[in-house]
Amino acid sequence: MVKLNKIYTKTGDKGKTSLATGKRVSKDHIRIKSYGSVDELNSILGIVRHAISKKNAKVISEIQNDLFDLGADLATPIVSKPKFKPLRITEKQVLRIEKKIDEYNKKLNPLSSFILPGGSMSASYLHNARTVARRAETNMVTLSSKEKVNPFALKYINRLSDLFFVLSRVENNNGKKDILWKPGLNT
Repeated sequence: MVKLNKIYTKTGDKGKTSLATGKRVSKDHIRIKSYGSVDELNSILGIVRHAISKKNAKVISEIQNDLFDLGADLATPIVSKPKFKPLRITEKQVLRIEKKIDEYNKKLNPLSSFILPGGSMSASYLHNARTVARRAETNMVTLSSKEKVNPFALKYINRLSDLFFVLSRVENNNGKKDILWKPGLNT
């Protein structure tokens, strides 16, 4: 378990930080950007949890916990002989998200247009979370082009943006308050 006695350590004052393995890397390393964007997503979900309907808040709480797992996964490079058993995102976590997407999507009519972010406050925050999830995924894909990344971690973050999109529609009165894009409206 984690125990934090002191918040500042001064070990990062020169632009380096430690991975879970103890290896020191630059704070602008793509691995740091990857789990940093996951942390940013988690922070946005803290806001979402206060804005979202109570019946949907549980799934957000579960995802927030999963995002700490994802951060731990990303902070621990995959090596052939690890010194400790690393925490990794699992297929079970991916399948749970897919099941939620299917469950929420059943309530919605198919779209005939793209939708603009907005509608209700909770939907707006979910759209913000969706875009940060996409950035986190982009960072993770870049990382995976340079180093090995858990494939379930990549699947998990990919599914999250889909879940946030579908859930934003649910929060918009099952799509009734969605704001449809009108191509060329202002031309």
